[in-house]
Amino acid sequence: MTNYHFNFAIVWRYSAKLFEGLLLSIELAIATIAIGMVIGLVLALVEMDGPRWARPFIRGYVEFIRNVPLLLLVYLVFYGVPSAIDLQYDATTSFVVTLAIYSGAYLVEVLRAGFEAVPKGLIEAGKAIGLTPAGVLVHVRMPTALRIALPSLSNTYVSLFKDTSIASAIAVPELAYGMRWIETQTFRTVEVYLLATPIYLVTSYAILLLLRLAERRYAITR
Repeated sequence: MTNYHFNFAIVWRYSAKLFEGLLLSIELAIATIAIGMVIGLVLALVEMDGPRWARPFIRGYVEFIRNVPLLLLVYLVFYGVPSAIDLQYDATTSFVVTLAIYSGAYLVEVLRAGFEAVPKGLIEAGKAIGLTPAGVLVHVRMPTALRIALPSLSNTYVSLFKDTSIASAIAVPELAYGMRWIETQTFRTVEVYLLATPIYLVTSYAILLLLRLAERRYAITR
């Protein structure tokens, strides 16, 4: 039996690295969610209301992204694309683009389900009061669909925050990267992981709590 002696003091000296990484992880999550929502919303609308020929391309995008590991996509965008087309960008930009494309594929499905669940009576009521198709979309379909989709969106957002840890694979200095950096400086593997795990847990639950509060306020119970 090994006699392991915990030494959190030496790890705590570098705790600023973890909290700086946490801040960047949250910023990455916010940026990718914002871009992913735009992708998901546009593609969901095109799939439902757009030309028929566009639907196979959207389905192909969704199926491709959902069946390829995120880590592989991260490597492909960061290493493969610049080599193929001589395009240069930093690791953070590369990861934001990758995770936004990845999240967009999941949000297409979530938002499409939300739009399909909008009661037909609401749409007809919007038309009856003289709203144009664009007006029905902006004032009736979109707000209602987002409220219906809130529970599923909440789960997706928390998952995306946790997925930011994969950015450490291309040296983006987020929380997981900071954790590994401290480990190499102190050689205190157990202490570093024991310190970082609650940070992920507390942050994930805090995000989930805020989203649950939004659900209680805005979600539509069917």
